[in-house]
Amino acid sequence: MIKLMIEDIKTIFTEDPAARSIVEVILCYPGLHALWMHRISHFFWKYGLKLLGRINSQFTRFLTGIEIHPGATIGRRFFIDHGMGVVIGETTEIGNDVLIYQGVVLGGTSLEKKKRHPTIMDNVVIGAGAIVLGPIIVGEGAMIGSGSVVVNEVPPGATVVGIPGHVVLPKEKRPKPLIDLEHGHLPDPVTEAVNILVNRIAQLEDRIKKIEK
Repeated sequence: MIKLMIEDIKTIFTEDPAARSIVEVILCYPGLHALWMHRISHFFWKYGLKLLGRINSQFTRFLTGIEIHPGATIGRRFFIDHGMGVVIGETTEIGNDVLIYQGVVLGGTSLEKKKRHPTIMDNVVIGAGAIVLGPIIVGEGAMIGSGSVVVNEVPPGATVVGIPGHVVLPKEKRPKPLIDLEHGHLPDPVTEAVNILVNRIAQLEDRIKKIEK
């Protein structure tokens, strides 16, 4: 357990340039607190103490503003940056080296007692305010832009933006290295579509002018 906690602290120094000292990280990072408390809640949940797990998760929510259901499965080196408003549902599965920002929701779309939340594979980045819904798979190395709403599966390595989410950069076209923090540089499919229409209208107007002459 101590080895795992040290790994969590090292992950924060890797992912967050604002981290200055180990003491600061331990005392001032709610994402770290939520993760550590979730491990306790998940232990209770796994061994049949479900009410105790829920009570502990609700207490963690009160302290951190981050809600992680004790049934969720989370891998290693998981980092929630800032964290306020993050919601992770009961049947969510998260792989290793996943980074998510504040306001992210990994939610369900069914009332049935079955797998109803997303599976997030390794090395995924989910931007602030993004919502991922349903028992879909977000492929390894994918990136979901801030404010996106994702309801369909995401291929490995793809970049998704928009409402509903669209794949705008498949793995083979994504530049490397891609700086995870620069979400403002992601393409906007709505803007691109409008630009295409504007250019097409300009072409048609030129043709009409030529015909009129």
